[in-house]
Amino acid sequence: MAAESLGAHAPRSLAPGQRPPSNTFRKLQARLRGLVGKAIEDFGMIAEGDRVMVCLSGGKDSYTMLDVLLSLQRSAPVRFELVAVNLDQKQPGFPRHVLPEYLTALGVPFHVIEQDTYRVVKRVIPEGRTMCGLCSRLRRGALYRYAAANGITKIALGHHRDDIVETLFLNMFFGGRLKAMPPKLLSEDRRHVVIRPLAYVPEREIERYARVRQFPIIPCTLCGSQQNMQRVQVKKMLAEWEQEHPGRTEAIFSALGNVATSHLADPATFDFARLESLRAAAAADASLPEPGDREPWDET
Repeated sequence: MAAESLGAHAPRSLAPGQRPPSNTFRKLQARLRGLVGKAIEDFGMIAEGDRVMVCLSGGKDSYTMLDVLLSLQRSAPVRFELVAVNLDQKQPGFPRHVLPEYLTALGVPFHVIEQDTYRVVKRVIPEGRTMCGLCSRLRRGALYRYAAANGITKIALGHHRDDIVETLFLNMFFGGRLKAMPPKLLSEDRRHVVIRPLAYVPEREIERYARVRQFPIIPCTLCGSQQNMQRVQVKKMLAEWEQEHPGRTEAIFSALGNVATSHLADPATFDFARLESLRAAAAADASLPEPGDREPWDET
């Protein structure tokens, strides 16, 4: 999917009561479409005939992802379907009507999966401990099952550039691993392909877009108040770095796509033991005459 053609068409019509977009918003929308289109092209996220499941949580990121994918769908050089899927985790006070009403008004095919992961997480995780790990595993399992049963070829998640950089530091600081979130991923059982169309998009631009679009945001009451989460600490650190050195987050993200494995320390990724044989081979090559060269004693 070419990024240029993906970002060339007009935005979806306005919702009732919404003001016409300003020039500033149009530029922001064009930039988001361009960044998402480039990510789709760079990583081969969407192909002809794909049935893409857009995982909609009710947060700003997934709303923005759906909005941009709908816009790109109309101008894409390939045909693909979009199906919005929400997982109702039975959290107390969850406004069940919000997403169905929004998606119905938008004219988007959707399905709501009902699974009481909230009760499981609250029962298993001790008070004061981070719930996100177990919650995400349960949520992923439910989404994978739906995808397998409904002919889904791609599962689209709303993680953005800042999420990816934060995950890099979380893995380094708390897991001892040099690992982030890939823009495209094959599940462990090799049955599902996960894509992150917002991989190139900064969070601040999603926040601006969501404010103007006035999405009906649904907060996560399960984990939203866990201010001591490791991710919150890393987010704060990156925000401070960005304030002191604008562009640092972008530079870190760029580094993820410019990796020199020979300059790290993972023997499973780079064959350090082979360096001696490479040196010996180079020395042998250096001792041979260049093609066409004549040695002083060659009289022929």
